[in-house]
Amino acid sequence: MSSRTQILAKGIAKNYSKILLRNYSNPRVLITGGLGQLGPGLANLISNRYGKDNIILTDIVKPNGEFQKKGINYLYADVLDLKNLQQIIVNHKIDWIVHFSALLSAVGEKNVPLALSVNVTGMQNILELAKQFNLKVFIPSTIGAFGPESPRNPTPDLTIQRPKTIYGVTKVYAELLGEYYAKKFGVDFRCLRFPGIISADTQPGGGTTDYAVKIFHDALETKKFECYLKPDTRLPMMYIDDCLNSVIQFMEYPSDKLAQRTYNISAMSFTPEELYNEIRKHVSDFEINYKIDSRQEIADSWPQVFDDQNARKDWKWNPEYDLPNLVQKMFTELKSIKGL
Repeated sequence: MSSRTQILAKGIAKNYSKILLRNYSNPRVLITGGLGQLGPGLANLISNRYGKDNIILTDIVKPNGEFQKKGINYLYADVLDLKNLQQIIVNHKIDWIVHFSALLSAVGEKNVPLALSVNVTGMQNILELAKQFNLKVFIPSTIGAFGPESPRNPTPDLTIQRPKTIYGVTKVYAELLGEYYAKKFGVDFRCLRFPGIISADTQPGGGTTDYAVKIFHDALETKKFECYLKPDTRLPMMYIDDCLNSVIQFMEYPSDKLAQRTYNISAMSFTPEELYNEIRKHVSDFEINYKIDSRQEIADSWPQVFDDQNARKDWKWNPEYDLPNLVQKMFTELKSIKGL
């Protein structure tokens, strides 16, 4: 950060410190990377819970017409543009930041410099803003923050972390830097390590766990699915409703009652073969074949089962969806979307 930017930031923080008091009961929330898999759903949840005027969703792409119909406040914002983010926080009196902007595992491997820029510099900007303006900040992490040297079944909250993807490396850095800011500067930093997230609302993007989304589309459209992971590849998973509810529940929980700042969180763990067998209960003539690609190597370095007992104990985390409920819900939602 340049000296000029630092002076500007300090000046804004000083001038507006009185009006940007943290709001727990009716917070104004800024979401970065908001047009990805999680942003629109969380924006809806926040809008329903705190009011439509209390959510500002940002990204660097144009929202589609379906999103625009929802009437949620949207702004263009690049997480690398610190000055613009400062202006948004001041002008909209933001209390919380939910930082979803990131390049994910498979995409990050194809463009490491961009992943470093977005996942590191962007995240550092967010933590600086949280410090300057006394904001509560949520930055998700991932099963990809672990590596093959970590215990895989189960994987505890605190263990060796030696990820083998740039995505995982940057997320470990985010965890550690966020905890440093919490200890050093008193930033109310919170982080959940998410498993693979399954949703009917967004198209699969080619990530390592995205097979568990695409398989539902293919079951309805072609009744054939080609899987890039081995049939016995076990990974932690979660339905998106549980994921989004966990963010709200975690962010609302009193800070002084949290024993740690970074938690594993999960709902279930399954393999492609187990998911296929559950899907066949709904589509009896569904077929699967396996064509393994480079994502197998990534999956083999990730946890098979997440130990999230600390989240369940400390802030009463309790997911709603198991595998049968997940499959039923996905088919119900997709049939409605596709008009089947």
